[in-house]
Amino acid sequence: MNSPEVLLARLEAIARSLENSGHAEALISCGSVGIELDRLDTYSDLDFFAVVEEGWKEHYITHLDWLEKVAPVVYAFRNTVDGFKLLFADGIFCEFAVFERGELLRVPYAPGRIVWKRPDVPDSIANPTVAGGAPEEKSVDWLLGEALTNLYVGLCRYRRGEKLSAARFIQGYAVDRVVDLAGSIETEGPAPKDIFSGERRFEARFPVIAQLLPGMLPGYERTPESALAILTFLEQHFPVNQALADRIRELAGSGIPG
Repeated sequence: MNSPEVLLARLEAIARSLENSGHAEALISCGSVGIELDRLDTYSDLDFFAVVEEGWKEHYITHLDWLEKVAPVVYAFRNTVDGFKLLFADGIFCEFAVFERGELLRVPYAPGRIVWKRPDVPDSIANPTVAGGAPEEKSVDWLLGEALTNLYVGLCRYRRGEKLSAARFIQGYAVDRVVDLAGSIETEGPAPKDIFSGERRFEARFPVIAQLLPGMLPGYERTPESALAILTFLEQHFPVNQALADRIRELAGSGIPG
């Protein structure tokens, strides 16, 4: 693994390569290499935006020489129309997008940190101008209803022998709703929240609920036990419809399909 100092040095080297490339305007870093440097560690990757002149976006996406000049690249996967996931030979992993400056006026993103910019580029480029980047907030009633019906549907599929789908509904979707409900139950810790991904740093943000996760995520062969653990948790904190709870328990307790 690479130290935080090595990761930041690589980011600076990418900035210098962009500066020398002739048609770049800025490098904006995000996440743990952005404004949340206090959580940077050896397991962090490099998240960044390369901002380029109008008309040059596709060139910088198609030709990755501006990164290959920094260090050998052993893997690159274009995961969006705007960018890549990329691995350097020394194990440094990057997720990046390439934008023209005007595009940033229409793209929602979390505030970042300017690593480098041309003098004519304003400091405000590091902050989004489009609101609504975070997922829409859902009510507690909606989250509770989704969690309970995920349990019910998942157990019906389990009884049918659809174990994979059942695991997804119960140990995936229903647990996602538990994650969303956590802030209504436990006072959130000081670890920074990722507005796009509620499970990030969950153990540090909600340590009490996190201790219950092993019971909610017992594995592929134990989906009924997962459903019962989640149902019990929900009943301890919210008013749960008794008829639906009874049906969930009936399905969960009726044995493993043959």
